[in-house]
Amino acid sequence: MNNFRILVVDDDPVTRLLLEKKLTKADYEVSTAESGTKAIDLLSRQYFDVVLTDLMMPGGVDGIGVLESAQSKYSRTEVILITAYASVDNAVEAMKKGATDYLQKPINFEELMLRLEKISNLKKLTKAAGDLREAMDVTERNASLTIQDLEMTVSQLQNKLADIKQVLSKNGIDASKRVMTAQEILSSINLPS
Repeated sequence: MNNFRILVVDDDPVTRLLLEKKLTKADYEVSTAESGTKAIDLLSRQYFDVVLTDLMMPGGVDGIGVLESAQSKYSRTEVILITAYASVDNAVEAMKKGATDYLQKPINFEELMLRLEKISNLKKLTKAAGDLREAMDVTERNASLTIQDLEMTVSQLQNKLADIKQVLSKNGIDASKRVMTAQEILSSINLPS
């Protein structure tokens, strides 16, 4: 199972059932909606990786309405429009509004599977890039803290060395006493482990 959730939206029960069977057989997790209104209701309750929607549907909410609803709720949801030949211009216009792709009826299932695989691969790459960015951010924060700790240690060491230099340069004090004082200063240095 590839854990890829797809919402199929089509007012034609035959198309809806055919898509559901083909996608389920390909190990996709599929939900269906017979109208744009039902699709919007499902989108309000759960996330889908892909919404596969008919462009022209009766009932007040068409494929563009489904596209807009999906985009407003989940920026990571990809929308593929299904369109009849006569409405290709509308599908191209929908792509300008954010649709990922479109397919013409009758649906070529090999083409659909290739597009879904492409979307799946892109989502995996995007997730991997996000994970890498997060790992880089953690590494950067850790490096910054390490550098800060090192700078503080260097500053403390410089202060101790200045104290040692001052003690050793006092000619009025016995040399062995100066060395002992310098050793005490050295032994008080706490280096980070």
